[in-house]
Amino acid sequence: MPCNIDWLAFLVAMAVVELTPGPNMGWLTALSAQKGRRTGFMAVLGITLGLAVQLVAAATGISAIVSANPAIYHTLRWGGVAFMLYLAWEAFADGGEKAVGEADHMAGFRRGFIANLLNPKALVFYVAVVGQFATCEQWPVAGQVLILGSLHIAVAIAVHVLLVLLGSGLGEKISQWRQALGVRIGFAAALASIALWIAISTHPG
Repeated sequence: MPCNIDWLAFLVAMAVVELTPGPNMGWLTALSAQKGRRTGFMAVLGITLGLAVQLVAAATGISAIVSANPAIYHTLRWGGVAFMLYLAWEAFADGGEKAVGEADHMAGFRRGFIANLLNPKALVFYVAVVGQFATCEQWPVAGQVLILGSLHIAVAIAVHVLLVLLGSGLGEKISQWRQALGVRIGFAAALASIALWIAISTHPG
């Protein structure tokens, strides 16, 4: 079936989006460095599920309601900021008592899922950005958003897996000094910076 979607331009745009420093990039790298590769991969699974929920919401029009309702939008926005600040405190308070192999891997999944579920930018992204590429007159717009959004998620998974591998490699080198105050402050500062990034980048206008 003929269609005028610019697939190459879309894939390039999605690659640029995912390679741009953002909350998932910083958090995944820090988490994998602290907790190891398996926890990082579980976090990728949580992030992917969170993005999938956002995608379905966008395709069904829920994101349009959220973007048009400032109260709902800002509730999600500040919920995401608060969650990242909680992770920053947890990183600081983590004295490294557990070895990497004993980490709570499901915690990475839960955090990845919740952080993306509470990110209004991800919700609006599928309508405001992905939706702009849904230019095929022969296909329903909702179906196009689902297909294009799924391609974005595939690109995101590839980038996130790479980040986990890089972060866990760093984690193996620093595992012997995870209890150091400077290391914990560094991770906490990075996560707090991500919270600030979310607050600024998701501000309307």
